[in-house]
This record gives sequence, structure tokens and C-alpha cells, in this order.
Amino acid sequence: MRTTRGAICWEPGAGKGWPVEDVELGDPRPDEVVVKLAASGLCHSDDHIDSGVYVGLDPMLGGHEGAGVVEEVGSAVTGLAPGDHVVLAFIPSCGRCFSCVSGRTHLCDLGAHLFGGVALSDRTHRVTARGRGIGTMCLLGTFAPYAVVNEANVVKIREDVPLEKAALVGCGVTTGWGSAFHTAGTEPGDTVVVVGAGGIGMNAVQGARYAGARDIVAVDTVEFKRDRAKVFGATHTAASVAEAFELVRDLTRGTMAQRVVLTTSTADGALIEPCLQLAGKRGVLVVTAIAPGDQLKVDLDLFTLTCYEKQIRGGLFGSANPRIDIPRLLDLYAEGELKLDELVTATYTLDEINQGYRDMLDGRNVRGLIRYADQ
Repeated sequence: MRTTRGAICWEPGAGKGWPVEDVELGDPRPDEVVVKLAASGLCHSDDHIDSGVYVGLDPMLGGHEGAGVVEEVGSAVTGLAPGDHVVLAFIPSCGRCFSCVSGRTHLCDLGAHLFGGVALSDRTHRVTARGRGIGTMCLLGTFAPYAVVNEANVVKIREDVPLEKAALVGCGVTTGWGSAFHTAGTEPGDTVVVVGAGGIGMNAVQGARYAGARDIVAVDTVEFKRDRAKVFGATHTAASVAEAFELVRDLTRGTMAQRVVLTTSTADGALIEPCLQLAGKRGVLVVTAIAPGDQLKVDLDLFTLTCYEKQIRGGLFGSANPRIDIPRLLDLYAEGELKLDELVTATYTLDEINQGYRDMLDGRNVRGLIRYADQ
């Protein structure tokens, strides 16, 4: 048992933020490891717990974007040892289910347990606070300087990449980059529109650039984010979908975009048709943004969808394979092909987590990062 401090959402959906207090972490089971974290990203998905986008959750230790050093391994763990540098992938991969053996590890059956709050090993809590078991966001709980996690969530990485930057590929970078590169299938010469230039969208811009897109239009209501998008590869920007429509029509001589990626803070059914209008014939719309649990209605021109053979695709974790794409992206960073340093607008201590989320919601951050002081 280890005592540390963590940020817990005690009343999911109440909008009361993340109080930081003492927590106890249980010892690792045979297939688990203890990781001492260097940093945790402040992802919008954790705010969805506090704001109520995710429904029906119990109190939860937040955080699902982190990297650190393995301190202890369970007796059945293979391939990991104390001292290894690792990224925690919020999508576990068992390697045995239909999705995993079909090469779609981001859809592993273990993903059904992401919001259950209990460990994969035995369905019990690894975190205790105020005398009761507490769930962990996406089986991780990186809003504490230590994490006890299943080896299915741990990816070993090269040791020459700063861990605080490596933390970013645990969710945001891989999700955004893969949404444009993998899910959308961007090809050289394409016109790509990214709607929402936050921590996910900025990396969709990077993925589109790496795939060889000719025109990359970043759409965001916040001028600061539009300006930053140019650093990551955007060739044009727009303040609204309506403004983007006129721009894309001019850029493509009326044929419109081949790929559109929706990466707003939350998905809204009313956004789907306007975003799909940005796509031309056989154009692809990738919906990466998460919608509220009760969002069941979508505005959609079904006639044009059929006659123009447009496609709408859901995108989870950028359709990426954690054990392949996380190391690959860090290789690209080391080679100067992927921007990670530029993503971090501000760093915070764990006690400053609520300020970090205020800055995110106010549009001041591309990505905020909690840095643990002793790393």
C-alpha cells in the first residue's frame, strides 16, 4: 500500500472541479505494474467527467494521459522491468480478442471496462480515499504521481525522449494524428479540414500534414488557436464552419474537401451536417469528438449522403495500435517530424489542476500539462 495525493472528481456531472487530497494505492496484482509518473496531460475527456458529458459514473481519480518509469512489476508481468520508461495507453490491448488479432487493438474488448473504475485483474479498486474505493479514469488515474495499472495499458518506449513530452502521446497526440492519418485516410494532395483546434485537433493538423495534404484548414472560434494551428501545419484557418465552407469552396474550385475531422470539445448532432457539407463527393467525415451520453439526434442530408457517396466514420484513439504507433510517434518526434514541445502551452503542479482546466475552457491552452515535482 502506498499513500500519495490525487485529484478526484467526487460528484461527476456536478461541475465542482478536482479537489486534491490523500489517496492510497493498492499493491500490484501479478499482471500489474507500479509506475512513477513524470507528467499527466490535462485532456478535455477528464473534464467531461466533471461536466457530465459522461453519465452514470462513480467518484473517480482522473487522468488518462501519462508517462513515467516502472518502479515495480507483478509476478506474471513479462516484457517490462523496473527502470523501463513507459507511456500509459488509455486503450488496453489484450492481444487475444477478435479486434486485437484482427489488427484493431484500439477496439480491444477490454475497452468495455474503461469507465468501470475497477482493475482489469479482479474487478476491485486499486485506489482508496476517504475510506472508500475510488475508480480510475480509463483504468489509469494519472492525476496522481503514482499509478497501479495492468500491463495491457503499458507501452515501453525509448529512453532518450523526455517523459513529460512522451505523456502527450498517451491520448491527445495519437488520437488527433491518427484521426487524420489512419481513420480519415488522408492522401498526398488532399484538402483536409479540422474542426476544433485544441489538443486533439492540433494533432489532426499534424497528421494531415505528415500524410501529404496540400491544403489544411483549421477551424476554431479562438484566434489564439487559429494562429497556433499554423505552427503545426495548417495552411489556412477559419473562425466558423460557415467561413470554412466559403474558403474550401474557393480552394478546391467547388469540389470541396476529401477529409474532414471533427475534434471540437464535444460532438453535437447539429454539427454533423454542416461539417459533412465541407466534404465533396466520396468525402470522409471523421467524428473524433465525444458526444454527451444522451445525444441521440443528428442532422443529416441523407439524399446527398447517398448520391455523393459521402462517408461518416467514428474515430477512437485515431484508429491507432498503441504498441506500434506510440513508439512510432516518439521516433518522429526524435527525428523532428512531430511537434510535441510546441503543444504544451502551460505546465501546472497537481494542486493547480483546477486552474489548468479553467485555462483550457477559456481557450488559453492548446495542452496543459501537470508536471510532478520530483521527476
